[in-house]
Amino acid sequence: MLTVTVLAVAVILAFLLDRLLGEPRRLHPLVGFGNLAMWLERRCNWWRGSESVGRLVLGGLAWLLLVVPLPLMIALVWFSGELSLLAEILLAVIALYLSIGWQSLREHGLSVVEAFSREGLEAAREQVSRIVSRDTDAMDESAVSRATIESMLENGSDAIFAPFFWFILAGPAGAVMYRLANTLDAMWGYRTERYAAFGFVSAKLDDLLNWAPARLTALSYALLGHTATALRCWKQQAADCASPNGGPVMCSGAGGLGIELGGGAYYHGQWQSRPTMGAGRAAVIRDINRSIQLVDKTVMLWIGSWLTVWIVIWVKGSVFL
Repeated sequence: MLTVTVLAVAVILAFLLDRLLGEPRRLHPLVGFGNLAMWLERRCNWWRGSESVGRLVLGGLAWLLLVVPLPLMIALVWFSGELSLLAEILLAVIALYLSIGWQSLREHGLSVVEAFSREGLEAAREQVSRIVSRDTDAMDESAVSRATIESMLENGSDAIFAPFFWFILAGPAGAVMYRLANTLDAMWGYRTERYAAFGFVSAKLDDLLNWAPARLTALSYALLGHTATALRCWKQQAADCASPNGGPVMCSGAGGLGIELGGGAYYHGQWQSRPTMGAGRAAVIRDINRSIQLVDKTVMLWIGSWLTVWIVIWVKGSVFL
């Protein structure tokens, strides 16, 4: 019961820290991890043939080398029984705080809204180009809105709710393991000649780690929005999406907001057809704020649900004691 209490206190403190301070502006550990990953990839991704088994094996070994050691060390320390109560709380808070990006995600979305309000469409395009990989030069208001909202909804799952899920399930080591694995997927998980085989393990393991939290996020978006529409969109549209986890999250979120997302877009000068997600009217700039509010409400729902579970465990434990 003490460990559950530590996790409950850590959730509150970590999310408060993130909301007040955002991500560290300097010396973020993930920046160093990303640099290490790039260095290792340049030295391991050498096997001839973009689809070769050799590249796949080397990519898997590189993943293990980068992702496993730190969470393993954290787990050994966490379960050693040698930490004081204060040290346990500090370790848990720091691990979760550095693994989530709630305030950073909000700032990215709000920057698009503020740029559009102050300087117009061109400024909004510039801001959205910082958070999406698609071409933004010819975007109209609806396209800017769709791109931003899709990023808010999908990254809400990746950057907030998945690390939260693994923190509750496996403690500080779980949150750190997820964040490292997700970072590698963002770097290596591309179907390009360079990464198709080398990043295969990274992409598949990220899909696996995100499977449960993505669907819990999709369910949360549905419960906090137009529930019936969100569930219908999730059921009917998610299978057509390229991402097995992003599909449920974005389809449910768009349906919950009562807007349409998706549709074709240019990526590096190439037109890519994408399925429609959600139902209702076309997205506009004001819907970006609505998507941020949906993510915020989902954060409150998850924290409230976890604290409720903690209270039930604490009360039952007190009764039996």
